[in-house]
Amino acid sequence: MTAPVRFPRFFVTSPAPCPYLAGKTERKVFTELKGPHAEQLNDALGRIGFRRSQTVAYRPSCIDCRACVSVRVVASEFRPSSTQRRELRRNSDLIVTECRPWATAEQYALLQRYLEARHPGGGMAAMDEIDYADMVEHTAVSSFVIEYREPTENGEPGRLVGACLTDRQGDGLSMIYSFYDPEHKARSGLGNYIILDHIRRAAEAGLPYVYLGYWVEGSQRMQYKVRYRPLERLGPTGWRRFSEEEQASLISDVARKRRAEADCPDGGSKDGTPGGHKQYKLA
Repeated sequence: MTAPVRFPRFFVTSPAPCPYLAGKTERKVFTELKGPHAEQLNDALGRIGFRRSQTVAYRPSCIDCRACVSVRVVASEFRPSSTQRRELRRNSDLIVTECRPWATAEQYALLQRYLEARHPGGGMAAMDEIDYADMVEHTAVSSFVIEYREPTENGEPGRLVGACLTDRQGDGLSMIYSFYDPEHKARSGLGNYIILDHIRRAAEAGLPYVYLGYWVEGSQRMQYKVRYRPLERLGPTGWRRFSEEEQASLISDVARKRRAEADCPDGGSKDGTPGGHKQYKLA
């Protein structure tokens, strides 16, 4: 009998400077997402730590480093902290719309402002409108863009202040890339609000998890992910929940360190950075 799904071929990228840890070199293993079973393949790979970039699924495969750890929030058990409740109230008036994966000039302009303020010199800084369109529209799985807009005086959707490219997997929502207005003084915590909204959406849809990508121990910019409880991480024996004590300790460490102290080579980067798609070349 012929197998209904052909086993995918995996490839390895050339070594490159790590975008998270200074002095480290990264390497990724990846495979193409194509054909009638691309959705099922992406779901299966997502459960073992892969992330999607356009029509490629990848995960770190570094020889001498295991700092990148896949993490996911247990949506049904999530209870917001006092700070997270304030962020929910502060942004509760936003009009949230799930849109088809179609890039717009308004989204791209917001992305540019976000990158200039938060990740100057990072892997996506050189993206043009065509690159952004490729990031959003080249997908072989169930994807959408969630837009966050301020209401106008008559209650209609107004200015775009946040957006997130998201995949809907069989067991949860995978946040591929989020961005927002970084200089909106009245909207502090927008990035956290987008995550909180995804957790709510997953719970209401009966989806167990929200995949946050990689938590990188030693990279201060990646520590915000430990604030969402309960949190699970993927290890050699499968997914394991952080203990209450361990996560509380990590959250305390984050609170003690200011953003300005973060060590961000090349101007800083962000998990799931879709820029530099040319690295996934098939020999």
